[in-house]
Amino acid sequence: MGYYDDHYEHVRQKQKGNRGGTFLAGLVGAVLGGMLVIVSIPSLVKWDVLPYSLEQTEEKQTTVTEQPKVDKSVAVDVVTQVTKAVDKVSNAVVGIVNIQEASFWSEGGEAGTGSGVIYKKEGNKAYIVTNHHVVEGASRVEVSLSDGTKVPARLLGSDVWTDLAVLEIDAKHVTNVAEFGNSDVVKVGEPVIAVGNPLGLQFAGSVTQGIISGVNRTIPIDIDQDSIPDWHAEVLQTDAAINPGNSGGALVNIEGQVIGINSMKIAQEAVEGIGLSIPINYAKPIISDLEKFGQVRRPYMGVELRSLSDIPAYHWQQTLHLPANVKEGVAILQVVPGSPAAQAGLREFDVIVALDDENIPDVIALRKHLYNRKQIGDTMKVTFYRDGKKQTVTLKLAKQSL
Repeated sequence: MGYYDDHYEHVRQKQKGNRGGTFLAGLVGAVLGGMLVIVSIPSLVKWDVLPYSLEQTEEKQTTVTEQPKVDKSVAVDVVTQVTKAVDKVSNAVVGIVNIQEASFWSEGGEAGTGSGVIYKKEGNKAYIVTNHHVVEGASRVEVSLSDGTKVPARLLGSDVWTDLAVLEIDAKHVTNVAEFGNSDVVKVGEPVIAVGNPLGLQFAGSVTQGIISGVNRTIPIDIDQDSIPDWHAEVLQTDAAINPGNSGGALVNIEGQVIGINSMKIAQEAVEGIGLSIPINYAKPIISDLEKFGQVRRPYMGVELRSLSDIPAYHWQQTLHLPANVKEGVAILQVVPGSPAAQAGLREFDVIVALDDENIPDVIALRKHLYNRKQIGDTMKVTFYRDGKKQTVTLKLAKQSL
């Protein structure tokens, strides 16, 4: 038994020694084998023995380690109804330059700028509508086209009551003509676009977008600057930005049709986003008269008038001899000799209270009835008070240039 133990111990020690040598030999073999493989890989690749390419492997590694470059520049061709509408009308909207001669009161030169709309091309002439106040007092007028070309213009006619004017230029410079729409069907909330030259030609062709904020608006206009309104302008209200220089430019619907001629802006500290435009249906007959005749041919009575409300109450009984129940009307301050009023027998201090049986409370109402409802050559029934008595005459309206 002791022999067995001794022999086992001897054998175990011998086995331990052999295992150490085997491990060392294996390690050396592995290192040498690895070196052999590394050295032999190029040759194996060259002989096409390996099932892959060393270059492909390197490319894949590069792809994993390197971040791909991303081009963030994106070109987008945006086309909408708005851009189509602007493209349709923009070349027909021009700049208007008012040039005045030097005088005792001023040095002359460029007095102001505005906008205009080319609405017609006929033969070798083209026609532009703008605002009266844009060309008022001009000795010469220049038109700046959409490409920057400046051409001389001839003023055909201008109307202070509607703030409209018509110019004529050589048609060879014109490439686009605006299309008129129908302002009578415009709805509140409808999108609109204003095209013009705010703050002068530096911002030529500017476009602003908004909606129709109101229709059938009336704005008092003081023609003779005596602080008494002489007329009520009928306008469209929009919140599209309209600034000085936009006057005479186009208010356009989503179809690219002109539905208004931008005229003015209420510029008060407490008011923002109120732009006003002359409805194109209202402007069309005015434009036609100015183009053909150089003036608006309106019916004419031949009287100087004053609203009863603008006359001190003392004179209602003492001078005009009105009954106490008459509170509204229009007093005649002067009658032009030979005029329709004179021929009908109207006199100074007569007080008109009705036309064609429609009550007339003031001068503005009288002018609206006369200009909007009557034509040259029409007859008109006039109801008035003279020396406290109510009377009626009929007169025939004549032509008058204003």
